[in-house]
Formats: sequence, C-alpha cells, structure tokens
Amino acid sequence: MRTAHPRLSALLGACALLAATAPVHAESAIDVERARGDRHDDDERDSVSGGGGSELPPYLQCVPYARQVSGIQIRGDAWTWWSQAEGRYARGNRPRVGAVMTFQPYGRMELGHVAAVSRIVDSRTVLLRHANWSPINGRRGQIEDNVRAVDVSPDNDWSQVRVWFAPIQNLGSTAWPVQGFIYPKRIDQTPRGTRVIDSVSDPIGAIIAARLAVKR
Repeated sequence: MRTAHPRLSALLGACALLAATAPVHAESAIDVERARGDRHDDDERDSVSGGGGSELPPYLQCVPYARQVSGIQIRGDAWTWWSQAEGRYARGNRPRVGAVMTFQPYGRMELGHVAAVSRIVDSRTVLLRHANWSPINGRRGQIEDNVRAVDVSPDNDWSQVRVWFAPIQNLGSTAWPVQGFIYPKRIDQTPRGTRVIDSVSDPIGAIIAARLAVKR
C-alpha cells in the first residue's frame, strides 16, 4: 500500500490539472456557439456591460475612450453624459462625424454607454469607435474602431440601434435605446460654475493615446 501512494498522488495531480483547464475549453465552446448564431437574443444583453466613469483598471471603460477620440470633455458615468451636455454642447438626434452617441441604461448595461461616430455610411448606418462593448478573446474593456451601428427605430430617429458584436462577427440582435448625439461644438454661453476640463490634465487620456499609438 505504501508503494502505491506516489502513483496515487501523481494521478490526483493530473486530475487537478485537467479540472483547472476545463473552464478554458468551456469558454471556447461558448464562443463557437455564438459564432454560429445559436445563442438566444438575450445573450448579447447579458454580455454587454457598457461603461461607467473615468476609472481605467481593471479594463478600459467607454467614457475615457469616447472623451479621448471625440474631444468632448464630459466625465462621469455614461448615462449622465446627455444631461451633462445640456448648455455646454449642442445635442440632437442625427449622427455626425465626431459626435458621441449616448445609450440609455438597458438590461445589465446599468451605467449606459457612449460611442464616437467615425463615419456616416447612409441614413441608417454609421461606424462607431468605442470601448468595453464586445468581449474579445474572453476579455472585456477592448477597443473597437469603425464598427457598424444600424438605426432600427420605426421613425428613423436613431432612438434604437443594433451594434456590431464581435463574438458573432455580426450585428447583435438587441435594439439598444439611444438618448441622442452630443456634438463636439461647444455652446458659447457656458453656464457659470461649469468646470471645463482641459485634456492636457487628463492622465487617462494620455494612457489611451499611448495605446492607440501602439495599435498603429
């Protein structure tokens, strides 16, 4: 019995190693299932978390990236951008290059989401630059540049959009509610007491700029 003990220990060690690697295989199976389009409609809502405030770790939030690429100097959770822009930036319900599309909280995306418009394709389609939307290679907080968003609102007023979702390499099935677009042009009559933040004093912006330089 004593001589069999080392072999038993080795067998138990091998089982433990297999158990540790099992989640990786399960995650890969989920990715394949998503790519085939076999998942239910609500899985996209479960996967997209949008973004909150200005904190960078543990992954890149949508807010600092949208601020960096658009130049719109608003901080705080994404769902507050629309109201914060009032009296400071022009707003509307039509996309323009450089504008920020502001999403309402929806499902598990409790903090809303913001994304910069990089191109107008047609009256129903734009390309977006945003962060922390699709999980890519099992990681959140990823940057996605020039990905499609399509207006699916009944009145073509951009109040609902479907957005490119990387795990399925196609538009997601969810119609995400949109508050509107914030345009980079500042309103001359900035309310008194409003603090205008210079991008030079934005350390997170500097980190994002460094990441973009590496990507190029």
